Amino acid sequence: MADFLADNNLCGQTLLKLVSRGNAIIAELLRLADFIPPVFKLDNKFDQMKYGDILFDFNYFKGSEYYDNKIDSRPELQDLDEMFRENHIDILRRFYLAFEGIHKYVTDLNRFLEDLEEGVYIQQTLETVLLNEDGKQLLCESLYLYGVMLLVVDMRIDGPVRERMLVSYHRYSAAKAAVDSNMDDVCKLLRSTGFYVAPGARRPLNYPENYFKRIPISSNFIEMVIARLRSDDIYNQISAYPLPEHRSTALATQAAMLYVILYFSPETLHNQQAKMREIVDKHFPDNWMISVYMGIIVNLADMWEPYKAAKTAMNNTMDLNNVKTLTVNHNQKVGQLIKLLRQYLTEGTLTEEFVLDNIPKLMNCLRESNVNLRWLMLHTADGPWDANKKLRMMRDTMITESKYNPKMLFELLLDAAQFEFKLKEMFKKMLSEKQKKWELYKQESVERMIELGEVFSGTKPLTRVAKNDNLQAWFAEMAKQITSLNYDDSTAAGRKIVQLIQALEEVQEFHQLESNLQVRQFLLDTRKFLHQMIRTINIKEEVLITMQIVADLSYAWELIDTYTPYMQQGIKGNPGLVTKLRATFLKLASALDLPLIRINLANSPDLISVSQYYSSELVAYVRKVLQIIPQTMFSLLSQIIQLQTHHIKEVPTRLEKEKLRDFAQLDLRYEVARLTHSISVFTEGILMMKTTLVGIIKVDPKQLLEDGIRKELVQQVASALHHGIMFNPKAKTSELMQRLDALGAKMDGFVRSFEYIQDYVNIHGLKIWQEEVSRIINYNMEQECNSFLRTKVHDWQSIYQSPTIPIPKFQPVDGSINFMGRLVREILRITDPRSTSYIDQMKTWYDVKTKQEVLDIKVFSKVRQSIGTCGLTGLDRLMCFMMVRELQQFLRYMEHGVLREKSWLEMFGTLMKTLNPVRGLISNPGKVYSHYVTRANKMWAPFVNLVLKLGQMQLLRRQIANELNFSCKFESKFLASALETMNIGLLADVEAHYHDPSRPYPKDDNPLMFELASYLESAGISNPLSKIYVTTKRLPYFSLFTFLFVVSQLPKFQYLKTVGSMIGKLPKDPLDGPPLVVGTLTLLRQFHSETTDQFLALLGQYVRSSVESTAAGGKASELTPEVINVLAFLDDFTYYAGLSRQTVETHIPAYIFDEFKSTCQ
Repeated sequence: MADFLADNNLCGQTLLKLVSRGNAIIAELLRLADFIPPVFKLDNKFDQMKYGDILFDFNYFKGSEYYDNKIDSRPELQDLDEMFRENHIDILRRFYLAFEGIHKYVTDLNRFLEDLEEGVYIQQTLETVLLNEDGKQLLCESLYLYGVMLLVVDMRIDGPVRERMLVSYHRYSAAKAAVDSNMDDVCKLLRSTGFYVAPGARRPLNYPENYFKRIPISSNFIEMVIARLRSDDIYNQISAYPLPEHRSTALATQAAMLYVILYFSPETLHNQQAKMREIVDKHFPDNWMISVYMGIIVNLADMWEPYKAAKTAMNNTMDLNNVKTLTVNHNQKVGQLIKLLRQYLTEGTLTEEFVLDNIPKLMNCLRESNVNLRWLMLHTADGPWDANKKLRMMRDTMITESKYNPKMLFELLLDAAQFEFKLKEMFKKMLSEKQKKWELYKQESVERMIELGEVFSGTKPLTRVAKNDNLQAWFAEMAKQITSLNYDDSTAAGRKIVQLIQALEEVQEFHQLESNLQVRQFLLDTRKFLHQMIRTINIKEEVLITMQIVADLSYAWELIDTYTPYMQQGIKGNPGLVTKLRATFLKLASALDLPLIRINLANSPDLISVSQYYSSELVAYVRKVLQIIPQTMFSLLSQIIQLQTHHIKEVPTRLEKEKLRDFAQLDLRYEVARLTHSISVFTEGILMMKTTLVGIIKVDPKQLLEDGIRKELVQQVASALHHGIMFNPKAKTSELMQRLDALGAKMDGFVRSFEYIQDYVNIHGLKIWQEEVSRIINYNMEQECNSFLRTKVHDWQSIYQSPTIPIPKFQPVDGSINFMGRLVREILRITDPRSTSYIDQMKTWYDVKTKQEVLDIKVFSKVRQSIGTCGLTGLDRLMCFMMVRELQQFLRYMEHGVLREKSWLEMFGTLMKTLNPVRGLISNPGKVYSHYVTRANKMWAPFVNLVLKLGQMQLLRRQIANELNFSCKFESKFLASALETMNIGLLADVEAHYHDPSRPYPKDDNPLMFELASYLESAGISNPLSKIYVTTKRLPYFSLFTFLFVVSQLPKFQYLKTVGSMIGKLPKDPLDGPPLVVGTLTLLRQFHSETTDQFLALLGQYVRSSVESTAAGGKASELTPEVINVLAFLDDFTYYAGLSRQTVETHIPAYIFDEFKSTCQ
């Protein structure tokens, strides 16, 4: 039983692993609490309306069939439910495993207690385990951690949210849930308690004891654990706090455990006054605010209010006079301690000798500082207990009567942390050099004794020293005695050294050696070295351990955030303060020992993930505090840019002497220099911090500065883009150009400021700018595209979002999610084919009514200047998603609205028979075509707008590709040439492979094609009109359907020679020709090329038959308007599709096209 934690002790190892798992479960719950999908909260009307019918609480289990039938009866709910499952099943599984982990933990704890009782662990019972030091610690912790888990779950994940998550997981993984018998038990354990963290929320009746009772635990075990915590100092902390007034601090850890465990025994809290009195007198005589676990703070006066015995026991502690006295005493000490700490921290005070001679004094100062910090930080904390009027008034009275000053307390924290850090570093250094120094002092002492022996032998000349054999022999003996001192037996060596020092003092007095200055100096040096040996022996690791215990700051894990403003104000006033803050952060890092110590002892694989979580939380806090430096730098930078842009004149290359003073502007230039110096001072401040290991994460100050600058840049650029790209839908003229101009100027200001500052703060300005701006654009584009995807990309899955340098999300101001959507929709709005006309030769859209330019190629140049190449590429990709949605909608219309209607299929079949063979002519074409066009007219309404939208977006994408290609060739001609060459070469290889399959072809897992396509699109080396956007199956009569659609729409157009294309003929129903042509082309591109050939053949037959019919009527020389429109359509179609004239001439005789060209163009 001696070594309870030995590897071969099954009982100890089982319990240790259980406690280790408990700490890991709490870390996982805290981690997951930050990743609750907001939709499960149903805290806004939109979510309630959209997801209210598929998210259920535990009422679902009372009538699951009713709820499931409700979803199954509505296809749109089924679709939403399936989409919701695809998007959330992974995170739900993670939450469920954490919830199940709690249930498994308590089940395993109960099983362990049963095994212990039944004698499974030989010679070990509950009583014997509680007698062992490690055993009683682990048993108390095992119950305490279960209570903490339940409290953390209820505090961080609201009851209704838990229920919705569990029901969703149950529904979405039905097969697993059916096999998994734990599901019911997990639901019973974690059903809503009615507790809410929100300020002012009422505490449920009998909470949390009813919650803790959901899975019963042996009452005998609970009572024995409480008894052990009541009577013992289970962690032996009192030895680190010898003063009686520090006892409650020494027992703080087990006081927190008692607080939690007492809820498993509500009888004690309610009725056992003697026990409660004993507990309060020992653990809470002078404190009522405690930290339960990693900074979770509770107020006993508030939490024990409903319990009679507990409340009565706290009366003495909560007596107003006692409270005032305690507050005044602690607050008075703050000033005294700051003064004392600053004396010790004065440069040159903390030397090795001073530290070794004053260990008790220094440790007392350390204790007092930490005890005062703990008491004042906890007892002045805000929290839910402020809703209790009596407690709030008491706290206000405490603060006013004691003249509490949080800034002074913060200074005490800084000084105490710095003092601890210095002391620890010195002790670590002294411990590492302890043996080396001891041996050095010993060697020096021996050498001096040997030399003195030689002096008295008469062989070594020394002024006026007579030969003395006795002294010679005595000094030789002393040298032997000193040599025989053993470092490993420090106690015996210490006693012997004291005797040797006394002997050296006596020999000096009895043999009148004082008269000789040199001999006396040798004796003095030897005694000094022997003293140093005693000091060195007294350097013990126990001092470091005590410092570690005393310096614990885990209670402030969350509370420290209230002091962030003081930290930031301090840094703003004096950037050098960062060095003191470094010590504070390291002090806070000691809090990681609490959850990790058992995980480490158990050699658990959870060690890395848990330490990673707490370390990253702490590093995130360090970043938050130090973010004030980049913020201040950017505010100074904006002043510099203001001066450089608007006030300082550009000096010309040649300047008249008389005007030199005007251009000198010395005051302004001095101001720029002063501001620049301030920025470099801030940079120095953060770099003074040195590389620091925070938990298991190494924090490099240079990286910290760069990340801070990136974060501030992202905040400012994202804000500029959000506010810069907003449009007033009621504006008569588009605000697009002026918005882009203003945004371009702002972005140019950012670029210039970065160029200016990069050398002063030693960062790669251009690299940071390009990386962060492209990340912002890509992230916003990804979020905007989410609305088109079934499986959404969540923030935690996004490769563009970062927890370190987060991209802010803004509330949508219209139908779009962010500025990317707003920009695309504004461009689509102003180029609407119903109100504008596109002229390809000018690459410009004109307003149909006013004939004014609406959008030309300059707009895309402005877009590139304001949001860069990645912004243009993002717009292009977003339009692709919009087109895919339109095409999918088109296919749905076709499949459900056209091809399922028997009447339409019969009509298409009859028409096809009439038109076959397509190479031939049909008699009386006017009558045949008009009959079928009239019959099909009611079918076109949904298709017209869809085709026009497709065409409009394709034309815009052509413009974007053109702008991208132009800028790439202009600004990066080598990249453009390399990409074009690579593209041509790769296509040649692919063609060669299809001619001869033995030739190589990129494998499926080869990223070459995918990555090259990405580069080509970014460089504008692509043709949007030749792309396939959706996979389609063969649709019957699709070419005929498209032909009828085109022929039915063409009468609404007229061909204008001056414009060179078709424009709308009817003012009531304005349409534009190019979008119709390009939209039709895009539709046909999604199907096999045979469909396009068939479509062209049908149009060719239409032209030939119409011309033949006209000729038969005696008007051979004239082309009818219908034929002209079809020929104009075909002319544009071949131009946009990149087809040759010969392709059309296979269906229409060349002379007809020549006639069209000569008369109409």
